[in-house]
Amino acid sequence: MTVNPMTAQEVTEKILNNDQLFILDVRNEDAFQDWKIEGKGITYLNIPYFDLLDGVEEILDQLPSDQDILVVCAKEGSSIMVADMLSEEKRDVYYLQGGMKAWSEYLEPVKVADLNDGGELYQFVRIGKGCLSYMVISNGEAAIIDATRMTDAYVAFAENKGAKVVHIFDTHLHADHISGGRKLAAQTGATYWLPPKDAAEVTFDYAPLEDQEIVKVGDTNITIHAIYSPGHTIGSTSFVIDEQYLLSGDILFIDSIGRPDLAGKAEDWVQDLRDTLYTRYKELSDELIVLPAHFMTIDELNDDGTVSERLDTLFKNNHGLNIENEEEFRKMVTENLPPQPNAYQEIREMNMGKTNPSDEDQREMEIGPNRCAVR
Repeated sequence: MTVNPMTAQEVTEKILNNDQLFILDVRNEDAFQDWKIEGKGITYLNIPYFDLLDGVEEILDQLPSDQDILVVCAKEGSSIMVADMLSEEKRDVYYLQGGMKAWSEYLEPVKVADLNDGGELYQFVRIGKGCLSYMVISNGEAAIIDATRMTDAYVAFAENKGAKVVHIFDTHLHADHISGGRKLAAQTGATYWLPPKDAAEVTFDYAPLEDQEIVKVGDTNITIHAIYSPGHTIGSTSFVIDEQYLLSGDILFIDSIGRPDLAGKAEDWVQDLRDTLYTRYKELSDELIVLPAHFMTIDELNDDGTVSERLDTLFKNNHGLNIENEEEFRKMVTENLPPQPNAYQEIREMNMGKTNPSDEDQREMEIGPNRCAVR
């Protein structure tokens, strides 16, 4: 029997198509419980690699014969060894190429919509991390919002679309993942925009992204309209694209709202968060399509692979937008918080330009799920 690699892209396609896939995850149980590959068609078995050193005979009856089997580990080495053992037992099996590290870094570009004057809006789904970034393309120019550190994917995509990257934005100073904004600006010569209230300690030059700033993309009518929306951070800024789409950053998600504590300011910023969600966003058009910077679970993906929902639907269905009592809201967002993101302080320092970890250290800093939401 054969052992073949399965790439992160191929796994993503299976998830988006709701295909059946059986995963034998050979990481330790705590790593598996903290973070794993998810999908409607996926079933799991978690057996740590060290429990399989003497062979795989005892787990053969737990493995299906009617669907693909994918062996997963952190970096791929252990999964290859286990896959080889299963192959010797006459099983066709795959291993995840690059392991969970590759899964964490893969970006799947999904078209959101056609915009005015021939423009396009794309959502880059970092399916293994729950991060969402965006590209607006118009008349040969591109703008990128909330880029990850895997910058080559954006540059290659823009080039394939015949567009030059001219603007890069971060909705806020990120704490759960390393921003690719500064690196992209260096690669492309584009202008890097940051909310100045989040940039007080940065060590590099940037263009201040002020409330109500309007930036055009291409020689067309497509605009990116900045709306100051503090609460997740003191500088958090949302964008309205083409008067149709609301990029909410880490303020509002599909099934949750942003947490205000990643700079140690939960009590100080909770009122800002409420004002943004219950006042500023209420003043916007109900028909705007919300495009957040993260998703929490795979269930938030739509059938077309995007993560999006109308603002009026979120005001009806998102619990975080329906807490009338201010004290109850305060308690929810200060006492009902998940664990802090892995290495979030180190990530903030890097995003300020204060440190420059190696590529491998950056991968380690980002391992695990995003934790930017109030549950």
